[in-house]
Amino acid sequence: MNFKAYKMDGLGNDFVIIDQRKKVEELSKKEIIKICDRNFIGCDQLIIIKKNRQLDAGLEFFNSDGSSAGACGNGTRCVSYLLSKENNKKEITVWTSSSILKSKVLDNNIVETNIGNAKLNWNEIPINLNKDTKNLGIKILDNNNNEHIGGTAVNVGNPHVIFFVKNIDNFNIKKIGPEIENNKLFPEKCNVTIAQTINNNVIKVKVWERGAGLTKACGTAACATAIAAKINGFTKEKTDIEFELGKLSIFIDEKNNIHMKGPVSKIKEIDIKL
Repeated sequence: MNFKAYKMDGLGNDFVIIDQRKKVEELSKKEIIKICDRNFIGCDQLIIIKKNRQLDAGLEFFNSDGSSAGACGNGTRCVSYLLSKENNKKEITVWTSSSILKSKVLDNNIVETNIGNAKLNWNEIPINLNKDTKNLGIKILDNNNNEHIGGTAVNVGNPHVIFFVKNIDNFNIKKIGPEIENNKLFPEKCNVTIAQTINNNVIKVKVWERGAGLTKACGTAACATAIAAKINGFTKEKTDIEFELGKLSIFIDEKNNIHMKGPVSKIKEIDIKL
């Protein structure tokens, strides 16, 4: 099987994008895992663009372990930029399994996407117990084996848990991430963020993505962190979420819609031979 695809990233959070609006090529889980493998092509997520009669496109997201993802903020921003170049439109609307997402393509490769409202109830995250999602009371250990208890749960198309700590460098996300992702409390697993509030406008984060592992950036994690920080009184409506390679700007409007703005890469065409 040979076909063309695209490679893009948002702050290092990278994607292989396959356009199936004209011709549908069914990919097996094994083939998705192969494409995502960094010894082959490599990416955090695989995105398939589907034809949609009402909207600009439909999007399907797959993690690097072959599992499906309900939403992908950076991936949506990348595809919106791609479709904008194709259609010469500044506003792009796409279908995803979690919601319909609207994006604005601004100057200098900046794309802003409205992620919609966050879900905060225990059964919407989902978690297995009726607990206070502002503080799940989960214990994590820092590098000196000191206990930190917390965890705010938010769903922004995917389930997220955010731990606010004094210094993120004191915590090993590669160890903590998979432990929390696979905690029996989360029937659909979860994304894990360790967050450090720098001031009331900036939060520094490290993210472990459900089904993908350690990532350089994650759009939905940025949105979830901003909501969790506002719930906990650390920030207000506007927050910059700082990743290894740059920041995503998050704005929560009066209707509690979450707007995520940041850069996307140039579009690179690639050939895939399976």
